[in-house]
Parts: sequence; C-alpha cells; structure tokens
Amino acid sequence: METQFRRGILEICALAVLEKGESYGYKLVTDISELIPITESTLYPILKRLEASDMLVVSSQEYNGRLRKYYRITEPGRQHLT
Repeated sequence: METQFRRGILEICALAVLEKGESYGYKLVTDISELIPITESTLYPILKRLEASDMLVVSSQEYNGRLRKYYRITEPGRQHLT
C-alpha cells in the first residue's frame, strides 16, 4: 500500500511541476526533489506511465548535439491533477 501511495504522490508532483511548463527529465528530478526525494530511476517509469495514460506528451529536441526528451502535460493530465 505504501508503495502505491508514494507512486501516486510522485505522479501528482510530476504533473504539478509540468503544469508550470514543459521540462526534461533531469530538470524534473531537480524540481521534484525540492518537494520529495526522488531519483531518475524512480521518475522515468512514472513518466512512461503518465505518457501511456495520455497525461503527458513527449517530444525530442536536440541540445548540445544530443536528443533531449521534453515532457508536457495534456488536458487529461490537468484533469487528473485537479
């Protein structure tokens, strides 16, 4: 039960941060870590689940010669957040 509760809290934290604007994985970890301790290995599966649930959309952009994934909240994500 505690694991599911923590997962739910982390999903809400990710959506809340993304409601302010799109962001990429490492920045999300940094921003969410201000609220609750989290690692990249914990966050990325949550982002994948949110994307599969149509609460996020993902786009790739080149940054310093590498592709970086940017995450953006969708309307279903906003509804879930409220």
